Amino acid sequence: MRKLVLASGNAGKLAELRELFAGSGIELVAQGELGIADADETARTFVENALLKARHAARSTGLPALGDDSGLCIDALGGAPGLYSARYAGEHGNAAANIAKLLDVMRGIGERGAHFYCSVALLRHADDPAPLIAEGRWHGRILDAPRGTRGFGYDPVFFDPEHGMSAAELDPALKNRISHRGRALAQLGTLLKHFSG
Repeated sequence: MRKLVLASGNAGKLAELRELFAGSGIELVAQGELGIADADETARTFVENALLKARHAARSTGLPALGDDSGLCIDALGGAPGLYSARYAGEHGNAAANIAKLLDVMRGIGERGAHFYCSVALLRHADDPAPLIAEGRWHGRILDAPRGTRGFGYDPVFFDPEHGMSAAELDPALKNRISHRGRALAQLGTLLKHFSG
């Protein structure tokens, strides 16, 4: 079993990723379990933030690290909330406030196309000159009101047209396969077969 540090303290994300890594021979450990605080997300793109987080976790622990950065990008809002998805309403990680603000901003807007985006960076060590990077996009639209009780973040207001449900109504195993994070990790899958810590 190889140990990989997840550069995040998000419990929902950790649960999703542990499910995705099940049976891979890789033990995913949250950086918080090792006493590592979150890195400051100071970059201007999802990819750069994923690298910044992974590098911080790898340097702090001496272990390989997986960083990801993701967000909700809404066409009618020029890609917002984007990088600021987790703190859209001000307080980091307050999903209810973020959703309330989003629905308020979207009131009266007919064009509701959106996508979740995820960038994943895997570093074998803090100074890895060739990190493994993958990305995933999940296209859908924003609902007028929350639906469903599963998932986390914006899941209750993100509608997947292919399955006719919000992300919060989907079976977790299905969501893990089709989500932006699931797609990014699937892309990373081939590279992970050659992963060495």
